[in-house]
Amino acid sequence: MDPCEIEQSLEKLLKGEVKSCESMKNHTSWRVGGPADIMVLPSSIEDIRLCQQFAIQQGLPLTVMGNGSNMLVKDGGIRGIVLKISRGFNQIEVKGTVITAEAGVFIPTLSARAAREGLTGMEFAAGIPASVGGAVSMNAGAHGKSMADVVRGVTALTGDGNTVSLEKEEIGFSYRKSGIPGKGLVILTADFDLKPGEPEEIMAANKVNLEKRRRSQPLEFPTAGSVFANPPGQWAGWLIENAGCKGMRIGDAMVSDKHANFIVNLGMAKAEDILQLITRIKNLVMQKYQIELELEVRVVGE
Repeated sequence: MDPCEIEQSLEKLLKGEVKSCESMKNHTSWRVGGPADIMVLPSSIEDIRLCQQFAIQQGLPLTVMGNGSNMLVKDGGIRGIVLKISRGFNQIEVKGTVITAEAGVFIPTLSARAAREGLTGMEFAAGIPASVGGAVSMNAGAHGKSMADVVRGVTALTGDGNTVSLEKEEIGFSYRKSGIPGKGLVILTADFDLKPGEPEEIMAANKVNLEKRRRSQPLEFPTAGSVFANPPGQWAGWLIENAGCKGMRIGDAMVSDKHANFIVNLGMAKAEDILQLITRIKNLVMQKYQIELELEVRVVGE
């Protein structure tokens, strides 16, 4: 089936939005990447199930994404179907000290809601520009804390469309990783176990963390956040800066002169520019410190 036939078939099958040849520049925070053959914006769990089944039946690869804030899409784009869990999944429910959020909820929105409810624990996440599903899948973190510190469990869909519940211990959290991608699961909701606090104090802590982020990160440019994970006992940004990479540029991709673990898009960067810069950084850090930097961002496409 060509993309137009796939689009027509999915439009008949789903209630959500279906787009063909959709530029991934419009769906990633780096603002780079070629087209997705098909993008599906599901409006319900049933849409996700039907999309999974369709992909299996047609032998099409299925790429699941959230807000696209931790993703580098190559310039050739993504073959098959991209399933973007976003605006159709944005409900938040509060019961006592537990907040249940759907996978498309923006993490800063969740952090602000927790503050208004007088629930503490999400302050570290006030500036993380990710959706709940993406943040839990990659165990996103900041200020010394991560999703693993607050997530109680998740509900998800398996590849064959069954709903499963996973407790925290079953998710397989580790530094900037979880076992979710390896299990082939699509997160639907996550439960966050928080503690009572004073709303004014929590809001003040959120504000402090947001201000710290504005001062230390190059938010004026498209980025994907920290490019490399911190090696044990080290700071990736320090290693990169001291290896002489700060300000290094290929095309319109540049190592930020504000925070060396950020690569910014100065306007017209291509994914290949970013990938070449990543390789150069890794080589220079290895040469100087004999440390192999590992990517924190997810690279997809061709």
